[in-house]
Amino acid sequence: MRLSFKTLCLLAPWLLVPALAEAADPVITWPSGWQIEELPQAQEQPAKVFRQRAVKNDAGGTPLMVMELTMTQVESGHQVNLQAVLLEMRKSVQKDFGRGGYQSVCTRIHDTTLSRLAALETTCTITENGRHVLSQTLVAAVDGDKAYVLSYAGQAAVYAESQEEIRGVRSSLKL
Repeated sequence: MRLSFKTLCLLAPWLLVPALAEAADPVITWPSGWQIEELPQAQEQPAKVFRQRAVKNDAGGTPLMVMELTMTQVESGHQVNLQAVLLEMRKSVQKDFGRGGYQSVCTRIHDTTLSRLAALETTCTITENGRHVLSQTLVAAVDGDKAYVLSYAGQAAVYAESQEEIRGVRSSLKL
């Protein structure tokens, strides 16, 4: 079964709070062969938001895996509740897949790292008629006045095969 690009792109960035200051954009070393997209900031977003997506396609150009990093400037003095943000993101993913006729089960939110930062993570397994078709991981971290979300999703087999590439991106991020 092939999942549509729209399905793979349920990687909604989350606008946390309005921005007050400018920030340097993150540096990402994407895996070789992935197509990279700079995603424009929506005009209605008052915050400085950096978004970049990379897509791993098959030989025919069909998306198999999508990774996206979003950085949002956080209002000075605002305390981001990462647990609550990740819970909302996870609920949104589950609702969106549910509307598409899929079932999903997500891991408990747990501690991890994103580059050099302490982070929280959850992974959702998406099934259709009991068959594992897609996996999606959400990772969120805060560093001072910047909040980061790394999301990656892919067809079940490609997701499993891409773990080394994913670890490489996560560890090489310059946030």
